[in-house]
Amino acid sequence: MCGRYASTRSPQDLTQLFQVTDWRPEEALAPSWNVAPTDDVYAVLERADRESGEGVTRQLRTLRWGLVPSWAKDVRIGARMINARVETVHEKPAFRSAFARRRCLLPADGFYEWDPVEDKASGKVRKQPYFIHPTDGQVMALAGLYEYWRDPDIAHDDHPDAWTTTCTIITTEATDAAGRVHPRMPLALTPDHYDTWLDPAHQDTDDLRALLTQPAEGRLRARAVNTAVNSVRNNGPHLLDEPA
Repeated sequence: MCGRYASTRSPQDLTQLFQVTDWRPEEALAPSWNVAPTDDVYAVLERADRESGEGVTRQLRTLRWGLVPSWAKDVRIGARMINARVETVHEKPAFRSAFARRRCLLPADGFYEWDPVEDKASGKVRKQPYFIHPTDGQVMALAGLYEYWRDPDIAHDDHPDAWTTTCTIITTEATDAAGRVHPRMPLALTPDHYDTWLDPAHQDTDDLRALLTQPAEGRLRARAVNTAVNSVRNNGPHLLDEPA
């Protein structure tokens, strides 16, 4: 699974990298070296223009990590739906509608996984975090889905809290350096696949699944980092330091 990642690029950088034409400064997020489930995260997606409702534009939006299906009775279910398996994402009731119509990219510097390590002195097992990231330092475009959820306890659609937009990260069998730490990893797309993946009019399931391939060997690096990342309360660039 992917349960934590880093996302420190500025919205200005992301709008250039992903050729975004629609972004609102009031939705800006602080850099995070410890993005956790239910946090607000950046997502790149294509939808009708937010002002006119016409014409598809590429947008940088702020979504809540942990997909809440439209039919869910409670938003808290999202904490259990931070990931969707690539093998079944197109057919699972919670994800299949979003897979056909509401796909996104979640920008990340890299992601974390943990490896149990036995302390030779005490014999106790501790979890050693690893930061897994592209060897070339480029941003990762994690394949994701998003969904709209309407709070049934709020009477009016125009209430600011009536609607919540949430997302999930698609995962695959781990390869490359990630496979030495954990059996699953987030699935990242290459730039030549961005347009097709984001296009809401493209709904051919077989075509879309063909985009979701495992990365080539040698693209990722895994390195041990500061155990402070184990707590979601901690944040900052020091989390990427080598362990003491």
